[in-house]
Amino acid sequence: MLDLEGLTPREALGRALADLGDLRKDVVVLVADTGETTRARFFAERHPERFFNVGIAEQSLVGIAAGLALAGFMPYALTFAAFMTRAWEQARNSVDRLALPVRLVGTHAGFADAYDGPSHQALEDIAIFRVLPNFTVLVPADSCEVYRAVTASATVKGPVYIRVGRDFHIPTTCDMYDKFEVGRAYVAVEGKDVAIFTTGVTLPFAIEAAQLLRDRGISAAVVHFPTVKPLDYAAVEKYAAATGAVLTVEEHMVHGGFGSAVAEHLSQTRPTKMAIMGLKSYGRTAKSPQELYQYYGLTPENIAARAEELVRLR
Repeated sequence: MLDLEGLTPREALGRALADLGDLRKDVVVLVADTGETTRARFFAERHPERFFNVGIAEQSLVGIAAGLALAGFMPYALTFAAFMTRAWEQARNSVDRLALPVRLVGTHAGFADAYDGPSHQALEDIAIFRVLPNFTVLVPADSCEVYRAVTASATVKGPVYIRVGRDFHIPTTCDMYDKFEVGRAYVAVEGKDVAIFTTGVTLPFAIEAAQLLRDRGISAAVVHFPTVKPLDYAAVEKYAAATGAVLTVEEHMVHGGFGSAVAEHLSQTRPTKMAIMGLKSYGRTAKSPQELYQYYGLTPENIAARAEELVRLR
């Protein structure tokens, strides 16, 4: 059995694609000269006849993927998340408007490519793919969830965007649940005073924040949303009603991302005391993602402090 806890997120991605290629002969993988950096080479080694490198040409990457989908294949197109944005027009017109089964995989997302600076740090990708009507948006937290999300994405009708990190890995979801269900949220910690909603790599920070809050006499629920679209509205409403205070945390801009999706729904169904933690501007060069989490305040201590403020304001 594959040891998912021992893999980095991009290694889990490569393994998932290779295994999916064993199960489905219609799966093809395309890269924009990123076969090594995305670990798509794992698929290439096992299925070389279904692997295509289009070069550093992201618009062609998505356009060719659309053509393969029209020909009956299920293409997975991989490049850095920051560079996938170059092909948004192709994603909109060639993929989304036709609701084609194309899977766009943005790797090195968020702060994952810390040392290459803000040009390589995708902090807007959830927003720009969430706005496309037919796209499903998956934001797994760790290697276990990357593998499960990629595997589950093969069952989705229409296009999918999958956001993946690089090497930063805190295995959190491996024992949280057994089966990944697209559109479902997962409860990491139960609580009654405040609900911390997370997506992607901020999950372990939120869990640690809940532990800090418990020491202060505050019961915080942590609910993880690996699917940003379609959002698990039932979970959103349940924990908003149970706690009366919601804090969302994401490695993304605060405008248009996961927190915005939660706010859009609650503002129309159950107005709730709420705050959104994330970024308000571009990133910066750093030695590691952890250094950037600290610099921008995405830490367990800051999450706990913001959640406590919400509890006091209820």
